Amino acid sequence: MRIDQWEHDGAVVYFTADLLAGLVRVGDPAQLRAALREALPWVSFLPDDDAETFLHELVEVARGAASLDNLAPLAVLLTQWRHTAEVHADPALLALVAREPEGDSGRVPPKA
Repeated sequence: MRIDQWEHDGAVVYFTADLLAGLVRVGDPAQLRAALREALPWVSFLPDDDAETFLHELVEVARGAASLDNLAPLAVLLTQWRHTAEVHADPALLALVAREPEGDSGRVPPKA
């Protein structure tokens, strides 16, 4: 990729992150959640509180990643939340993850 193209791409990403932040700040929360579910259909499996948390984290991480010209943190965030949605989409997996452990897991060895 040419340097000038990379700089233009970075400007577009930074603008998009700022636009998203503005929409979250002044927009209708219900419509923002609907738009998020349109863009990322797996969000429909997240509980409403988690979807709200995801939206705020998305804005924060997108702005930070754009300011660093490094989209890796944004990709990680999207992957983590997608995996969370996968857990919520599978009742058996959700029950397994959410249950309390049985009994004592034993002594934790001291750090060396």
